[in-house]
Amino acid sequence: MISGGPAVELAGVPALGGLYARGVAASVRAAAGRDRTVPARALPTHVLVAGVRPDADHLTAYQHLLGEPAGDVLPAGFVHVVAFPVTMALMTRTDFPLPLLGMVHVANRVEQRRPVRLGETLDVDACARDLRPHRSGVSVDVVAEVKVAGELVWRGVSTYLAKGYRLAGAARPEETERPEWQAPVPTGRWRLGTDVGRRYAAVSGDRNPIHLSSLAAKAFGFPRTIAHGMYTAARALAVVGPARGDAFTWEVEFAKPVLLPSTVDVRIAREDGAGGAAGVGPDGGFTLAAWNARGKPHLTGSVRPLP
Repeated sequence: MISGGPAVELAGVPALGGLYARGVAASVRAAAGRDRTVPARALPTHVLVAGVRPDADHLTAYQHLLGEPAGDVLPAGFVHVVAFPVTMALMTRTDFPLPLLGMVHVANRVEQRRPVRLGETLDVDACARDLRPHRSGVSVDVVAEVKVAGELVWRGVSTYLAKGYRLAGAARPEETERPEWQAPVPTGRWRLGTDVGRRYAAVSGDRNPIHLSSLAAKAFGFPRTIAHGMYTAARALAVVGPARGDAFTWEVEFAKPVLLPSTVDVRIAREDGAGGAAGVGPDGGFTLAAWNARGKPHLTGSVRPLP
């Protein structure tokens, strides 16, 4: 659970447009300084927003886009969307050590403790943890917790990487050779149009320019716009559907970005430990994978029941 210094309590959910503007300005200043060494200092204390009440129309729009069934239970990916402005408020603070623009979302882990329902009042708390060297730069975990009447109902850890940066006083870990990933037998195929980034941005509020503009995407080294990692992760979770149960963990690692438009092969299937993914046994878990036509992975992960 989140602990540490006193919370910076916000009066309400911050507007993402203003946060992005602040983050862009800070990133431009950081780039102009050309100093890519990040001091090994304390991370900012946590940020809290109390009394968040999700909107029914917002939930419906999310359910339609991601393929979640209609109902008053908030999908785990939608709770991530609700918490996202609070995490953004943390990541755009002046004492957050990494620039917002250019950071790559490399992994996400969610613990869904019980169903969260429309009409419940949510308290959202965010903090940063474990600033550490990475073979390609500096990474950090941004942790969000959602409580209802003091009960922890959802916890998400988003891992971000700032490429090309160095952590002062710490050596980068050596590159380790990973076994070549082999695409499994697909269970489905997604055809993603050029508008997927804009459509997910409309329901998530994540308007990072690399998802919306080819020019912006090219400025960061992509040939065209890319899909949000959390779009692909949440769509895979939606395919698992009610079989995930009421309490589960949902873990994903992001690899090659999904260029738009694109055709993505996916495998979302229950594994029984026989020929399945390593570490997945007969516990009712599911493995998730998405890859491109060349067999290069976009996403790998799992959904498993909480003990």
